[in-house]
Amino acid sequence: MTALGKGAALKNERCYEEVGGDPVTQNACKLCTPLGACLAFRGVAGCIPFLHGSQGCSTYIRRYLISHFREPIDVASSNFHEQTAVFGGSAVFTAGVGNVLRQYQPAVVGAATTCLAETIGEDMERLVSDLQKANPTTVPVVHVSTASYRGTHIDGFHDAVRALVAQLAQGGAPLDRVNLFPGMVSTADLRHLKEVLEDFGVGYTLLSDYSESMDGETWSRPEKQQPGGTPLADIRLAGRGKASIEFGRTLAGRETAATALAEKFGVARHLVGTPIGIRETDRFFDVLRLVSGRATPEKYQGQRGRLLDAYVDGHKYVFEKRAVVYGEEDLVIGLASFLSEIGVTPVVCASGGRSKRFAESLREAVPDLPAETVVREDFDFADIEAEAARLKPDFLIGSSKGYAMGKRLGVPLIRVGFPVHDRIGGQRIHHLGYLGAQELFDRVVNTILERKQAMSPVGYSYL
Repeated sequence: MTALGKGAALKNERCYEEVGGDPVTQNACKLCTPLGACLAFRGVAGCIPFLHGSQGCSTYIRRYLISHFREPIDVASSNFHEQTAVFGGSAVFTAGVGNVLRQYQPAVVGAATTCLAETIGEDMERLVSDLQKANPTTVPVVHVSTASYRGTHIDGFHDAVRALVAQLAQGGAPLDRVNLFPGMVSTADLRHLKEVLEDFGVGYTLLSDYSESMDGETWSRPEKQQPGGTPLADIRLAGRGKASIEFGRTLAGRETAATALAEKFGVARHLVGTPIGIRETDRFFDVLRLVSGRATPEKYQGQRGRLLDAYVDGHKYVFEKRAVVYGEEDLVIGLASFLSEIGVTPVVCASGGRSKRFAESLREAVPDLPAETVVREDFDFADIEAEAARLKPDFLIGSSKGYAMGKRLGVPLIRVGFPVHDRIGGQRIHHLGYLGAQELFDRVVNTILERKQAMSPVGYSYL
């Protein structure tokens, strides 16, 4: 090896030592960036997601979304080939979007880029401009940059939502409306959030709303698109809202949909943690009272009271139990806050994200988190499993991608978040609000009890 080669090798070795990781990722604890963008676009009424890149990317994304939501989803593609990769994709982009406009008659086209399109440096603004000249249409084409090598599916989701409001929202006289940007949550969570907003008596733009388009009723006849989604008119009104509420502690300092509206139209931004458990849900309701000028409806006070009573009933079963929590950064923060308040110690909090705010945001949300808790971003499942084997948790909580790890370790897995591929109803898991915490608490307690019964030589049938 040359002196230069030895120097580079030593530099790489030092880099790996400094970050405490391996030179390769083994089973990443994240998914690709355009996947999140496609889901965000699917939550807009009449929107067709369109990937500017190879057909394989759209096939992979459809497979993941369909197996979680159990619903059909079309993801169009410009279908890159060798010549396109060398000379650029202007022609295939124009032809592909033109085909979508003719065949689907969409209200919006959501165009996201793949790694290949990003690598060759496609100018999406120019491509959209050329498209509009070649195919004059009133259908907006919203574009977003989503290279997987610089983000995760959550980054793609947030970036797509920002692109939607940045390119479609309009200004005007303020209205008695709020904008809610909850991030990538379940369809049950979205339906619950809409109920909460309606009970507070304010108009709203909820983006992205795939509660029906990705979890709808059985069709009586084939449809080109699943009904549901945030209406285009509501997105245009986002610039006239009196406030925006955004979930995600790690989004502080990042350009998001709410910051775009604040900069362009002066809409006040309220950033709160993902409301899982009592503490974070209390903060969410505090903001709702502030922006709506209304008191919390009594039914939510009742839900909170019943949840507290359940905490008391089940405390002796969960106290001093240990958990490994993994998944999207803000989901992990919300889950860790919830677990800490019920007496469970999160011994590992891990994510494949790379916000560089994960550890700080987690400890802000959970100030009583033990100093020895392993908190890592940019972790893969090999890393998580190694820590779990060392720390011996009572259960894992995260997506289905941790199933094999749990089986090897002999530790039960509580499935939350995305993706849930090996159970029916993964899209309907309720995480948010007092009701979501109630359901999670029951699942945690029952998982611990079931494990104890299964491991007992005699078992028991009464608590």
